[in-house]
Amino acid sequence: MVNYSEKDGLNSSYTYSMSQDDKGLIWIGSDNGLFRFDGKEFKQYNKKSGLKNIDILGCNPLSNGEIFIVTYLSDFAYLKNGKIINPDDNTELRKLKFRDTSHTYSSGDSVCIYTANNPKDIYIYRRGKVTTIPLSLHAGFPLVGRNPYIFSMDVANHLLYLTDDTQKVIAYDILTRKKILCNISLPKSAIYRKGDFLVAYRGNTIDIFKRKNKFEFIKTQSFSVVEPIHQLVIDRNDRLWVCLDKGGVLYYKNTLRDGNLSRPMKIMNDFVMNHILVDKDKNIWFSTRNNGIYFITDKFFNNYIHLPVKNNSSYITAIGKSGKNIIMGYNEAKFGILKSNTIIDVSLEKNRKIETKALFSKGNSVILGLSLRTYQYNTDNKKITTIGDYSLKNIIPYNDSSILLCTSQGLTLYNFITGAKSDLFNERAYTALRYDKDSVFVGSFKDVYKMNVKTNKRQLFIEGYYFKDIKKLKPHVYVGSTNLNGVLIFNNKKILKRITEKDGLSTDQIKKIEVENENVFWASTNSGLSRIEIKGKKLAIDNFTQTDGLPSNVVAGCVIKDDTIYAGTSKGLGILPIHNLLTQQKFINKKVVINSVTVGDKEIFDLNQEIKGQTPDNTITFDLSFPDYISQGMIKFKYKVEGLTDEWQISNSSKIMFNSIPPGKYTFKVFGLGYNGKRSYTFSSIAFEIKPKFWQTWWFKFFIIIIGCSLIFVVVTIYFQRKRNKKLETLYYEKKIAELELQAIKAQINPHFIYNCLNSIQFLLYKKDYAETENYLNIFAQMIRKTLHYSEKTFMQIKEEIEYLSLYLNMEKLRLKDQFDYTITRSKNTDENWMIPSLLIQPFVENAIKHGVSGLKDRKGNIRITFDYTDSLLCITIEDNGVGIEKRPESAKANSFGVKLSQKRIETFRQLFETDITLELNNLSEKDGKQGTQIKLYMTPYENQNTSLHH
Repeated sequence: MVNYSEKDGLNSSYTYSMSQDDKGLIWIGSDNGLFRFDGKEFKQYNKKSGLKNIDILGCNPLSNGEIFIVTYLSDFAYLKNGKIINPDDNTELRKLKFRDTSHTYSSGDSVCIYTANNPKDIYIYRRGKVTTIPLSLHAGFPLVGRNPYIFSMDVANHLLYLTDDTQKVIAYDILTRKKILCNISLPKSAIYRKGDFLVAYRGNTIDIFKRKNKFEFIKTQSFSVVEPIHQLVIDRNDRLWVCLDKGGVLYYKNTLRDGNLSRPMKIMNDFVMNHILVDKDKNIWFSTRNNGIYFITDKFFNNYIHLPVKNNSSYITAIGKSGKNIIMGYNEAKFGILKSNTIIDVSLEKNRKIETKALFSKGNSVILGLSLRTYQYNTDNKKITTIGDYSLKNIIPYNDSSILLCTSQGLTLYNFITGAKSDLFNERAYTALRYDKDSVFVGSFKDVYKMNVKTNKRQLFIEGYYFKDIKKLKPHVYVGSTNLNGVLIFNNKKILKRITEKDGLSTDQIKKIEVENENVFWASTNSGLSRIEIKGKKLAIDNFTQTDGLPSNVVAGCVIKDDTIYAGTSKGLGILPIHNLLTQQKFINKKVVINSVTVGDKEIFDLNQEIKGQTPDNTITFDLSFPDYISQGMIKFKYKVEGLTDEWQISNSSKIMFNSIPPGKYTFKVFGLGYNGKRSYTFSSIAFEIKPKFWQTWWFKFFIIIIGCSLIFVVVTIYFQRKRNKKLETLYYEKKIAELELQAIKAQINPHFIYNCLNSIQFLLYKKDYAETENYLNIFAQMIRKTLHYSEKTFMQIKEEIEYLSLYLNMEKLRLKDQFDYTITRSKNTDENWMIPSLLIQPFVENAIKHGVSGLKDRKGNIRITFDYTDSLLCITIEDNGVGIEKRPESAKANSFGVKLSQKRIETFRQLFETDITLELNNLSEKDGKQGTQIKLYMTPYENQNTSLHH
């Protein structure tokens, strides 16, 4: 039995009545408030919860989910949506005032409340309202005598059953106020009625009546009990429980429907019972005085009460069979023989606490291996013989007359008929099995050997496994139980299969193997029994525990007899029909109860409403219960949130929390998992929604996307427009440069220039100066070629510009008969590889020749060109000693095509390459007091510049 008390959360010394609601939860009234138990934990409702009176006699669970709380005398309350409603919260409850203990009957969502002694009114509570129905028991014909006492209420027929000082039984119709005399009289008694059965008791005498109709009762039985009666209970199966005043309960196996009750069985001798509840699963709950709550499962109870085996509570450590009898070894120096449903205990040594490790039985011999000594017992003459002081580990049959004793000293062959012994193996042996005429498997602490019993030669067969038991499954196939590695199936050569927890076993620590047939065997463990069936390459594993009827999960071994398995456990012998075990439900016929849902800081109990939360209060907590009391608190929950994840998760906690759930609609689904892994037959579910803030809504996001796309579109449009304009501008300036370069070519190769050159060539030919003519033509050809070459480039090196200018000046000097001299100089700090705009200087040099020095009569002309680098600027100076710019004809000043062309090119370069080129014209007569013109060009040189802009 399981005892729930203060250590489990039942903080009360005195418990009263118990009840079970539609969800399967157990409610307990106590002297310290109301408790709810879901099989895993107790939840207490007390003064802090809102109760004004914590002496709770019991409660009435109603169909609408409310729990009407019955207190001692006054201050009634009810629990609704997780909150206690007391008379301060609902003044309707103040109508319920009693001087004596009240009684209640519930039906649907209503409760009838009244006092049994001389009642004046009946009160009906329904959905927060209290209605008063006056009773006129003495009105009209005085059928009711003094001191009326209501002992029962028939809500369906709106009848009160009462007695008075005349001992008459009267039926009173609440609605019509009619009083009808029934056919029985009851001496002053305590009366208990349930359905059609009425049980009255006074002193030690019990009378049982059955209702024939509303006003007639038939007495079916009358009997006496030895001790005074404290309480009577008729359970949901119409069985009678008699709680005794000095402790203990009388239980009657027959039901009241069966007629005469059989002789009762007395249980729970040390406890005084206030109430007994048989729940919907037929499990039994005992509410005790000062000892908490006791619980026993239906199957476990039936193993002790309804099975014919008596005296079945010893700690069994070994089990075997002999013919029709079952042999059981205990954790003390005695053993038991189950024969004809009776266990006969045999003592081997008095008051010796040495457990039986193994046993063997054949014919009239029973061999019992205790931890320090081995005995042989003769069932015919009851003689006990000591075989030896062995520290025994196992006993294995060898042949018809011999067994193998596995001991800490080794392996011994013992003939139980002659008493002869033979040592076969000199190391610690835990198990063995004969697999051939002269060959055996021997299991040591960590290995399995093959050994020849005649030669004692051995060979290592399986290494690293601690075998506890080995059995033959079928010809040349064996099954072994290991201490930590599950079950091994092997043949004479190798391991065929290993079966572990991953395959479905409840544990990998296996004690014993019992073979049912060549495809089915049973494994005994400290976690119950496992039935393994081999179906080709697949396995079918069923695990059985206390929930299936075992007295305990600590199973030392089992034997099969007919269709019944006998399991030796730490709490006695379990006798379980195999057919019943295999036909049990694979699922638990219950659902998980969702008690409440907490969204943010708000706990919601009314789960019929929509469950909604909003960011940032998007933490969801589910408070769960799985009222599978058979699992005795070993309950888990398998859950997932559809819309958040598709993976199932498992938790031991009854509170499942999800943090920071994103906005959306979700469905929480949960299964309950019992102790032996069985699952609830279906899932429980609840839908909830997390609403977004406005910035998380789809329309806001859509709006932001539209704005973002618009901005991106505008930015991209502006970018590409600027890029397009830049490209157009670049193309424009490239075209402009090309035009200017073409114009420069035209300016440099103008008809006048060419005409003069040709005249000079003609003059030289006339003079027959062929050498000079050839020289002039050569220079002219080079000039034309370089002009065409550099006109295709945007930039050229300084050294190339100097070479080009020298060529041009030499040709002009030949043409003008040495009318001028020229010098071209480059300073040391000027790099000849620097880049400058191509053909930019030549027009200014041409201007200096044409308008400066070509017309001089009084002196020889001189043109000086310098390249200098100062203050981060390249300064190009073209200076002549001609007439000066102020004495030039106006047409020469205004119509200098080369100067205009150069100015346009300077402006184009400034815009296209962001190059600042400054043109400065100086009259030397004004500046230095000498004749001539000076032109200066200031620019930033390019150290590495592509000179083919057009390609």
